[in-house]
Amino acid sequence: MIEELNMLAATKTPEEMLALAAEKFNGKIVFTTSFGYEDQVVSDMIFSNNLPVRVITLDTGRMFEETYKVWQRTREKYGAEIIPFFPESADVEKLLQEKGPLSFYESLENRKECCYIRKVKPLKKALEGAECWITGLRASQSEVRSNLDFFMWDEGQKVIKFNPLLNWSLEEVIKYVHERNVPYNALHDRGFVSIGCEPCTRAIKPGEDFRAGRWWWEQNSGKECGLHK
Repeated sequence: MIEELNMLAATKTPEEMLALAAEKFNGKIVFTTSFGYEDQVVSDMIFSNNLPVRVITLDTGRMFEETYKVWQRTREKYGAEIIPFFPESADVEKLLQEKGPLSFYESLENRKECCYIRKVKPLKKALEGAECWITGLRASQSEVRSNLDFFMWDEGQKVIKFNPLLNWSLEEVIKYVHERNVPYNALHDRGFVSIGCEPCTRAIKPGEDFRAGRWWWEQNSGKECGLHK
């Protein structure tokens, strides 16, 4: 199935493939948004075409105010339902009691523990019963992501992962957002290209790698939270 879907994706637009995937995995297809440029493009394609895709977001409890604002504007523009998934309160309480609120700065192990509690574990709950998981990943975002395909098996989540914007450039994404008047995160206008939790994200400097603003204090960590292995 995956090979067949990739052959189709090579000849069709992202919107066409989203419609096809929504039909093929009807009732068992989920899109996760973090409200960055790419995810807003995919959301626009889903909502504007009334595709039967369940749209969810992982609210880590550490998001930027600007992220909540674009979430609200998206709901208002499309009249759309975006379902939040939160970390388990007991997990967060235990982490903060034992290690404090900023433990992720102290070691890679601590940072990955925080990501697991706030993002990876809630994602597993969000994808229960799903057969296809749509993402906003692009190949040019990082070296790790350059080896992705449109459709691929995600062994960790036991679902088919679909990356409709895989071959788009950042410039194409931004052009789409402005031409379609898609709500976008104001942080993008301040040098943030990849937006995650507030303590773990900064704007990038000219010439820096796309992922340099994520976990900016780490070196050679792969700059991934564990959602996309």
